[in-house]
Amino acid sequence: MSKIRRIQKNSRKTGVLYSDAVIFGNMMIVSGMLPTDHLGRLVGLGNAEIQAEQVFQNIKSVLDEAEVLFSDVVKLTIFLTDIQRRSEIASVRERYFGNDKPASTLVEVSRLSHPDALIEIEAMVYLGD
Repeated sequence: MSKIRRIQKNSRKTGVLYSDAVIFGNMMIVSGMLPTDHLGRLVGLGNAEIQAEQVFQNIKSVLDEAEVLFSDVVKLTIFLTDIQRRSEIASVRERYFGNDKPASTLVEVSRLSHPDALIEIEAMVYLGD
């Protein structure tokens, strides 16, 4: 039987109904990360680039907990409230991934769980053999 490990980086936030990531076998699924700090406060109101930076920092925190790197990310799903803002997040994404580009899906949505969030990103990570 496979062991499942849950990562909960957001334990200081109240009312959280999910794990930040779930590890099973050689894969890790990272829940959709919002541009919030460790206390759950939105970062970068109205600024997609600053929000993207915070989201990638939140993903990095989960990757660090699992002792893996951005180069181990194999799939991203990016949710933007305005797909025209994708150019604003491109440089941030490039800084974190460089040449190790994961498969990716970009989706425009009408809104996210935080009313002022412009971006949310979820990830799939390969943990090796």
